[in-house]
Amino acid sequence: MLERCFGAHRVRQIQRAIRHGKITFLCLFMTVLVLRGTIGAGKFGTPEQDFIEIRDHLYSRKRAEPHRVLNEVQTTETTAETNSYATFDPTKLAVDEEEDEKPDPNKPYSLGPKISDWDEQRAKWVEENPSFPNFIGPNKPRVLLVTGSSPKPCENPVGDHYLLKSIKNKIDYCRLHGIEVFYNFALLDAEMAGFWAKLPLIRKLLLSHPEVEFLWWMDSDAMFTDMAFEVPWERYKDHNFVMHGWNEMVYDQKNWIGLNTGSFLLRNCQWTLDLLDAWAPMGPKGKIRTEAGKILTRELKDRPVFEADDQSAMVYLLATQREKWGDKVYLESAYYLHGYWGILVDRYEEMIENYHPGLGDHRWPLVTHFVGCKPCGKFGDYPVERCLKQMDRAFNFGDNQILQIYGFTHKSLASRRVKRIRNETDNPLEVKDELGLLHPSFKAIKVPTS
Repeated sequence: MLERCFGAHRVRQIQRAIRHGKITFLCLFMTVLVLRGTIGAGKFGTPEQDFIEIRDHLYSRKRAEPHRVLNEVQTTETTAETNSYATFDPTKLAVDEEEDEKPDPNKPYSLGPKISDWDEQRAKWVEENPSFPNFIGPNKPRVLLVTGSSPKPCENPVGDHYLLKSIKNKIDYCRLHGIEVFYNFALLDAEMAGFWAKLPLIRKLLLSHPEVEFLWWMDSDAMFTDMAFEVPWERYKDHNFVMHGWNEMVYDQKNWIGLNTGSFLLRNCQWTLDLLDAWAPMGPKGKIRTEAGKILTRELKDRPVFEADDQSAMVYLLATQREKWGDKVYLESAYYLHGYWGILVDRYEEMIENYHPGLGDHRWPLVTHFVGCKPCGKFGDYPVERCLKQMDRAFNFGDNQILQIYGFTHKSLASRRVKRIRNETDNPLEVKDELGLLHPSFKAIKVPTS
């Protein structure tokens, strides 16, 4: 039968394969019996255990290397790294790749190449770019507010949170008043670190933004506390530099706190570039700044002994060269372009009860400046708890004026929580905030000044 289906030759091949298969199976069976006979010697366990060991042996050869690497990675991650932000040292990330270039000690310091025709260059640029006018409305100049902080994390864990609050506060004010914002992290000139870092930045921004009429510098530890106050730009039509200060204290007394450089306005013009060139030479760190500090302490009233700072240098420059610079400098004291926090923060509740936004002065200060608190540093001139508590109050004082546009307010000046102060309506565009600050279209509404 098989021979008829497959042929004789094919049948013989099948028969040989069957015989070989029987022999192979018999040998395998005998081998298993022999292996099972060695149980008493303790070489193997039950058939299930034997299977497990054989399986592990076969796979271990294929997986040994990845398994070892995985173990090493897991061990490294567990011992060298952590998921906790509280215990991580952020200074590990702030590593400079190389040292700054050393300046030539024989070369006088300069902010940059001397420019003598900036007014002409700028006027030509504005003429060729009519879509970027210097004035965006009647007596309303194009303004750029500039602030910033160190490129490194703050030296205390909470400092960066307060920097965030501060820039949020500035953005709110600028958004309401049509002011552009530039926030700087970069130290553009290592020689002008610390007090003086703003000067190279200001010069570069003036030259890079010819469309800007005024640059408004504001320290990171200063906050807007009157969101409705509009700077009286018309008052400064004949001036190029506006600071909070008093003529008598600067020109007569030469008092080092006769003005403040934590918040000031600078017109974009040739005069300003010349002033920056005259202001900067006391700034380079090291011997120059140290020796200049001695001169400032000797010449200015009540100044402590420390290295030259930009504020003292400006007082000295105006007091000794009034005929050159004084006519274009406006020392403003009618409102708080800079308001010292120590005399303001405890009166916020009184202000809320008796006055309203839009005044800008002691009744409702435009700016509250936390001089000496240094929230980003390790140490300040005042108790940390008082500084941070009052910075929260100042932020909430200003933030209330924003939240009220949307129908909310902080439960108190010390609280992060908010509460609703008006119900929702199906005609939201007809609703004004209770203080009369803004229409929902975000166009400023004039507030009485008295």
